[in-house]
Amino acid sequence: MSGIEHDDIVEQALSKLDLDTKARILAGQDMWSLPAAPGVSLDSIVMSDGPIGVRGARWTTDDPSIALPSPTALAATWDVTLARRVGNLLAQEARRTGVHVLLAPTVNLHRSPLGGRHFECYSEDPVLSGEIAAAYVIGVQEGGVAATVKHFVANDFETERMTANVLVGERALRELYLAPFELVVKKAGPFCVMAAYNSVNGHTMTEHDELQNKVLRDEWGFDGVIVSDWTAARDTIRAALGGLDIAMPGPGTVYGPALAAAVRAGELDEEVVDEHARRVLTLARRVGALEGAPRAEPLPAIDGEALAREIAASSFTLVRNDGVLPFGPDRSVALIGGAAKEARVMGGGSAQVFPSHVVSPYEGLASAGVRMAYARGADPSGRFNPARFPLRVVCRAEDGRVLGDFPLSEGVIQWLGEMPEGVAFQKLHSVEITGTFTPTVGGVHRLSIEGVGRFRLVVGGQTRFDGTMAPEGDDPIALFMAPPHTVVDVELRAGEPVDVRLEHTVPRSDLLSFPFVGATLGHRKPTLGPDKLIEEAVQVASAADVAVVVVATTKEVESEGFDRTSLKLPGRQDELVSRVAAANPRTVVVVNAGSPVEMPWREEVAAILLTWFPGQEGGHALADVLLGRTEPGGRLPTTWPGALEDCPVVDVTPVDGVLRYEEGVFVGYRAWERSGTAPAYGFGAGLGYTTWHYDSAEYADETLTVRVRNTGDRPGREVVQVYLAPVVPDSRPARWLVGFAVAEAGPGETAEVSVEIPRRAAEVWSEDGWRLVSGDYALQTGHSLDDIRITTTLAL
Repeated sequence: MSGIEHDDIVEQALSKLDLDTKARILAGQDMWSLPAAPGVSLDSIVMSDGPIGVRGARWTTDDPSIALPSPTALAATWDVTLARRVGNLLAQEARRTGVHVLLAPTVNLHRSPLGGRHFECYSEDPVLSGEIAAAYVIGVQEGGVAATVKHFVANDFETERMTANVLVGERALRELYLAPFELVVKKAGPFCVMAAYNSVNGHTMTEHDELQNKVLRDEWGFDGVIVSDWTAARDTIRAALGGLDIAMPGPGTVYGPALAAAVRAGELDEEVVDEHARRVLTLARRVGALEGAPRAEPLPAIDGEALAREIAASSFTLVRNDGVLPFGPDRSVALIGGAAKEARVMGGGSAQVFPSHVVSPYEGLASAGVRMAYARGADPSGRFNPARFPLRVVCRAEDGRVLGDFPLSEGVIQWLGEMPEGVAFQKLHSVEITGTFTPTVGGVHRLSIEGVGRFRLVVGGQTRFDGTMAPEGDDPIALFMAPPHTVVDVELRAGEPVDVRLEHTVPRSDLLSFPFVGATLGHRKPTLGPDKLIEEAVQVASAADVAVVVVATTKEVESEGFDRTSLKLPGRQDELVSRVAAANPRTVVVVNAGSPVEMPWREEVAAILLTWFPGQEGGHALADVLLGRTEPGGRLPTTWPGALEDCPVVDVTPVDGVLRYEEGVFVGYRAWERSGTAPAYGFGAGLGYTTWHYDSAEYADETLTVRVRNTGDRPGREVVQVYLAPVVPDSRPARWLVGFAVAEAGPGETAEVSVEIPRRAAEVWSEDGWRLVSGDYALQTGHSLDDIRITTTLAL
């Protein structure tokens, strides 16, 4: 470094920038990047969505990324070491794709099970969320890539998320919603925080001086940049004074030329712009995008597929088992469910990436040598998977001139912000998905069209659809991830090739301020009718030793852009499970969902395994767990209700633009315990394949040391959970999580773990700030909230 300190590098660069350049580097130059400043050797800083992979600047199937299990799955591992390794892998992926800033993790809370983005957040508990996120951030930044903790703050719903005003009491805000952000800032030092769309107590978050400047920066010591959620910055002056450093995307933002003009008009001091620019230059220094500050050395290479498989198995949460699991390879298995072959491995929205491959449950069990018969049984969704016969996309100008022509790996076009090389959005008039399909089976094949705007589907030279599909709702991400769709039935003969062409006229939408093209050609081969599908599944199940039914939610149910309206499984999946269970008492249900669903059949089946959205290697991990090669390591990161009407906190719909968090600090298990209603499965619950005895728990110097012993006949993994409960009940929740640790041991072996119990665990937020509530407390240590093994009393 030639004796030049890091801060000197930033200050020297800042001193060389004129007002226009300083204002310009605070605004996106396009969808995913900031502009370079060659005069000070500042490179363009590239950002990308996560959190389960790194999509890169182009959202397209021809640029694959690793697809890890969903954030709810990562939280279900309760394993900070594993979360840190996830961060390391994502840093590796980011550097491979030229990304400096990963827009993850999401630490908003599971306030209501109806939250549409529930799968992308970790937990209903701020300690679990914060600890997993902190380890994730450390892992990413060890690899020389910035992590972005989002969405600051109270962005726990999707309905009217861009405009709603959240009214939340100061105590609940501090003890719940701000708490995971605070923990991550103080423990992991994130380089970025993303300001949410919504308002909190009357002030939009991108302009929230109290929370961004006073709390985040002054009180917590955050020294990174605050970037807006995309299009969330609305006013130049208020955003600049409210603490926002970067307005995304570009080029049309409230910063850039508008910011420089405000200074020249005397509406804003240039020192304010200097401070924002200083933070952006500091970010550039940290990620190696500023001359004189090299990027951190890459970490040792990580096998992404192996890690994805490990995380999935460690997250799978067994909530019921009468002894049917694990089963041996000699058992005959009936594998049932549309989701068993068409796996859903991730949630919808900005969390979506395109993996190079996906291992379905069917493929995973087949590769493990399981003797298996398959029946579809029921389909989770009326929407189809993208067509996967050989396809190309042709991009045309209005005069018919070809702008681009290249292969598609599947029948999906999803271009957001960045267009394919050589294709200018301003000149793009239409796209065509074309290919030749040779059916392997004859009969009625179903082709689907998804998208907004004008479409024309031509099959075998005949026009089968020609019309306009209108948007539903006004959230741009919802239009992107769950657009309107239509289905066309086509009679085809086996072995006879047929030409297929889907033409789409690209609309220009007032809802979007950035380039966007979305069109999907879906396909489903001939199947039996719904009644016959279930009958077939029952017959297959009755002839097998074990029936494994895979049920799932869909992208119409769990996605960014809209909230859920029900916790019921879509379609006839509940009926399918009950019918199969009646035919085979050894029925195992695999629940492929990122967040809670109702399971009215839960007492009818032999076992229930929650696999969340398991990532690209989910099928292999499922085989590992069902066959007992790996223990299901997961514990519930959020409470699973028996029925939606039992939930103590449900509302996610603003009224007149306002969403009131009237429940205060009683969210998640805190609210369930106050309500007196028992959920289906409580917070922290989960079964393994062995048993554990808690030998001792000793508290000293703010640390609880716990010894556990594996009393079973196979190696195991135990999540030691510690809750704090006032001995004399008061206005606070009955108890709350204060720490956790993972223990591993072989048969008959013991393991010792240490859990830090900070003073803050017994403090509450008051008008005078954090205040210790003195008195006697019980440290409850055990397997889950509802399975406490040892209680230790202490006075604080």
